[in-house]
Amino acid sequence: MEASQIVRALGALAQEHRLAVFRLLVQAGPRGLPAGVLADALAVPASSMSFHLAQLANAGLVTQKRQSRSIIYAADFAAMNTLMAFMTENCCGGLPCAGDVSCVPSNPVTIPATKDAA
Repeated sequence: MEASQIVRALGALAQEHRLAVFRLLVQAGPRGLPAGVLADALAVPASSMSFHLAQLANAGLVTQKRQSRSIIYAADFAAMNTLMAFMTENCCGGLPCAGDVSCVPSNPVTIPATKDAA
């Protein structure tokens, strides 16, 4: 990831609702969630949620796919892991760290569905 991409990703996460959305999408795992479910979970108007999701997608932090009439958003775990690796690259004085900082989704948390999830 280039410095400009890192800045764009950090800038997208530097907003309360976008950070909350991204954290929900990480919890949901690779299956992702529809925009309506995210808006309901965070009590954010649908138009605002669309704006926040567009910012996260523009920063390369989320993916989107159409499923019937819904758009399903999911965290881009590769992008998140790259961002985390960049942030922790020098955490051990430039030496390789003992632990791996990557996230591999295993058991996604189920977020209650709403009418938009169908």
